[in-house]
Amino acid sequence: MKTLIYFFCITLVMLSCKKETTKEDIKNNNTDSIIIDTNQPLIGTWELIGFYNYENNAIKDSFSTSNDYRQVKMYTASKVMWSKSVPKDSTEWFGYGSYDISDKTLTEVLDYGSKIMSEIIEERKEFVYEIDLTNNTFIQIEIDEDGNRIYSENYRRIE
Repeated sequence: MKTLIYFFCITLVMLSCKKETTKEDIKNNNTDSIIIDTNQPLIGTWELIGFYNYENNAIKDSFSTSNDYRQVKMYTASKVMWSKSVPKDSTEWFGYGSYDISDKTLTEVLDYGSKIMSEIIEERKEFVYEIDLTNNTFIQIEIDEDGNRIYSENYRRIE
């Protein structure tokens, strides 16, 4: 099963590439040369680099991911897949589904995920975020039922 998931992830990455990105580009964080399809700006691979907490819709504090924490999201023209690795936690975290982006809203509808994520999906399949997107970064912001910002996940493009 792990081999199948690995193969699927590699296939998604290969299909979503617009330009070959070298290891040197990634090492130097030189992803400015990636060609972006402005009609589908999320296509590609993104790595979580940090979080913001909000109070009264303003950033209250921020923190970066630790060295032993890794989360990656991959977007194709209509699908999203993400995985999280936390070596200190034996729980597996991943999800797969479809997404839609319009104006400043990102909606992800998950079809399935890891065991713990599948339990969450049974209760809630649709995840709606405010999104702030540039060519090489995006911030997905969780909004409460009153429309207030709660926290965000901040990503940078790695391919």
